[in-house]
Amino acid sequence: MSTGFTPPPYPYELLGPLREACERHDGGMVDCSIGTPCDAPPDDAVRALSQSGTERGYPTSAGSDAYRSAASAMLARRFRVDVPSAAIAACVGTKEFVASTARYLSIRDPDRDTILFPAISYPTYAMSAQLAGLRAVPVADRDGSMALGDLDAGTLDRALLLWVNSPSNPTGRLDDLAAAAEVGRQHGIVVCSDECYAEFTWDGPARTILEHGDAGVLAVHSLSKRSNLAGVRAGFYAGDPELVAYLRLVRQHAGLIVAGPVQAAAVAAWTDDAHVDAQRDRYAARLATLRSALVDAGYEVPEPEGSFYLWVSLRGEDDGWRTAMRLAESAGILASPGALYGDTQTDHVRIAVVQPDDRIELACRRLATS
Repeated sequence: MSTGFTPPPYPYELLGPLREACERHDGGMVDCSIGTPCDAPPDDAVRALSQSGTERGYPTSAGSDAYRSAASAMLARRFRVDVPSAAIAACVGTKEFVASTARYLSIRDPDRDTILFPAISYPTYAMSAQLAGLRAVPVADRDGSMALGDLDAGTLDRALLLWVNSPSNPTGRLDDLAAAAEVGRQHGIVVCSDECYAEFTWDGPARTILEHGDAGVLAVHSLSKRSNLAGVRAGFYAGDPELVAYLRLVRQHAGLIVAGPVQAAAVAAWTDDAHVDAQRDRYAARLATLRSALVDAGYEVPEPEGSFYLWVSLRGEDDGWRTAMRLAESAGILASPGALYGDTQTDHVRIAVVQPDDRIELACRRLATS
């Protein structure tokens, strides 16, 4: 008898042996495995959590007028696009949006059964297809961009949703958002652009897929990384008005609501740019410091085009788990093996520079003496 779906282990729960090796160091582990911010969120956002007076009544599922207006204004200031607040809606952090949207779109268009996503990517894109009972098809990487032109006609005809993530988790590369939008429109595929790292774009200005029009596309943004507010779970999706309206209504029926005090905090965070610019400077400095130390220690570390990740390999080593163990044993750095992000670059590890400066400096000193 079939047992149905059995969830696999959560990827970061597999890092136990690496953690043990890290903790043997005097001073303990420098945890660079998960992209969890360590710096302070903006003061105005923290104050809003306790002073909004919104905790008694039910908040709106789509987000308050102030929430959506603040998101619209942020997109105009930071990304140079004009998106009306009616074409924006709230989500409870963007991970749940990534995980659930395939299912919601599949009941809208049951004739399509395929979810496309980068072959080297955040694992929730693939998991979203499994949770929806759909086919997950990774798109091969070519020089940092998805090789969408290599997809066969049959796959494109079956594709319901294409995820693009730029800057990329885990590689830090920038993808061709215009090309993704065009492929989606040519083949009737919804394109969702996960832009949670877009404020940390190092090669040129921050980009959004909405620069290339809103037809058939959604941009997905989060407060977790840009504002160090991962704990409050708040984001938004914006773009094609028909798609936004559909998902707003479905998600309202599903009871997906950003808490009222969190909505107030989000308004404060999206209204302020200074804290984002300060955080950019912190991450740029940490990336440069740790990348230099890794290169000096013999690792191959391309300069990221965006994000706060380093995508690291070691010449002659074809197993990222062994590279991760070497980093753990030599420097107490907990890194995430590339196998957690797909099957194509399993010789790499991902390092997130989300530790305070003194911990990054400790890791660098250990690398220098290893």
